[in-house]
Amino acid sequence: MDPIYVTGHRNPDTDSIVSAMAYAALQNALGNREYVAARLGHISDETKLVLDRFGFEPPVRIQTMRTQVQDLDYDTPPALSRAVTISRAWKALQSDRSIPAIPVTNDDGTLYGMLSPSEIAEYDMQTIANTYAENLPIFNLLNVLDGKIINEAGYLVGRVSGEVSIALPQQNENLLFSGKDSIVICGDQAAMARRAMEMNVNCLIVCQAELPAELRAMQTTTCILATPFDAFKAARMIYHAIEAGRICRTEELDAFHLTDFVDDVKDVMLESRHRSYPILDENDKVVGTISRYHLLKPRRKRVVLVDHNEMSQSVPGLEQADILEIIDHHRLADIQTGAPIYFRNEPVGSTATIIASMYQERGLLPSDRLAGLMAAAIVADTVMFKSPTSTQRDHRMAERMARIANISLDELGQAIFSASMDSKPTESLLFGDFKDFHIADHDFGVSQITCIDSKRMMERKDEFLALMQKTMEERGYTLMILMLTDVLLEGTQILYIGDEEIFSHAFNTPLKDHTCFLPGVVSRKKQIIPMLSALWG
Repeated sequence: MDPIYVTGHRNPDTDSIVSAMAYAALQNALGNREYVAARLGHISDETKLVLDRFGFEPPVRIQTMRTQVQDLDYDTPPALSRAVTISRAWKALQSDRSIPAIPVTNDDGTLYGMLSPSEIAEYDMQTIANTYAENLPIFNLLNVLDGKIINEAGYLVGRVSGEVSIALPQQNENLLFSGKDSIVICGDQAAMARRAMEMNVNCLIVCQAELPAELRAMQTTTCILATPFDAFKAARMIYHAIEAGRICRTEELDAFHLTDFVDDVKDVMLESRHRSYPILDENDKVVGTISRYHLLKPRRKRVVLVDHNEMSQSVPGLEQADILEIIDHHRLADIQTGAPIYFRNEPVGSTATIIASMYQERGLLPSDRLAGLMAAAIVADTVMFKSPTSTQRDHRMAERMARIANISLDELGQAIFSASMDSKPTESLLFGDFKDFHIADHDFGVSQITCIDSKRMMERKDEFLALMQKTMEERGYTLMILMLTDVLLEGTQILYIGDEEIFSHAFNTPLKDHTCFLPGVVSRKKQIIPMLSALWG
């Protein structure tokens, strides 16, 4: 069964990562084993510290929810080696007539060509006018004729070629074969067999008869085979001994990889006329085939969104996925669904608080490690319960998780917010917890760094401002804001790039050298974004 991905927002913070992991674990504990926690970006140093502390690996990273070839119910016919006989290839094609063509592969499993019934039929029709069989592997002949080699010389021959002739009794004096370059078919006709061996024809095929011992012992270079088939059937089957690689289509091959997007596949199919296309894995090995009808009803990816409900914050290609649930604590945004879903949005300081409540509601006790993880997420997102978004419920749930994990919330908070940031690159700091916003035709970005010493961070003011200016120009933002939220001061030092008049009107405070201090402001979503929304709305 395809997995259901549980994912937080882009540029994920600790709450986003932990909420996805905790909710997937909850569903798996309830017996829904297909839930997989995922992330949309790099984890921050803060999140890494928390994951390492409680012994967890980061969730799998996903890039898109767009429908890919791997999401389709594509065909998986047997891939044929280019060395197999066309007889075997025909049987494979006939075993499932809904498959229009079968991939032909090299020895390493990579694509060599495509073989359809039309290529085999065309080859068969050509043999009527051209009875010369060229370069047939002996082992292939034995296979299609259900035959065996009956003389010593036969074992020395690897391949045979020649004009295919049936020696009939009445042709004793005027045989159809008249030269060495022949493949002769005969029945219980010792005289004709002898004539062929004396001429040293390339191959003699004896049908439904025993060759006399004196003929088997006769000195000749002729390869002699015996088959239980009659002469006419043997004459037809000989031509089916050639390799599939000799008649398959090898030019103008359009192949797709499992990770290719269906939208792109459609464009290629519109420009080509093939009925079937090979599918390759990441190593270019053939794994199946796809036709136009597979595109009519693709399997959409399934996803649960946590800690966000906004398209710009979510996974690319979300419009092509089935959203099953949303669990969040932010404002309602712009995500739409095609069907009713489970939507849980609560005015608390952390999505992890909601997930922890769901464990309690279902009578499940999280492991001590997972409980510690959720406690850390709540502490981080509520800024040690100093954020205006923080509620008594956050505090109570964090304390409950801390008791299960046997840890101290104060010590945990100190560990989270005192991690050294001096050695981190400016870009890493700026985009560690960064979000894009769009309000009333204004695109802007807000970054937040939570620390216990904003003065040390302000020593890098010029570096931050230069990078913010560059980012604003590259992305076409109206403005960019960096929040240096100081846990001890219970306020935020603001760095601002853009029209300073906008900021002054929104927060009723002037800027000096692109900066100001906002006491009591610690929340991006509840104290910064609402003021800008009110100004522009």
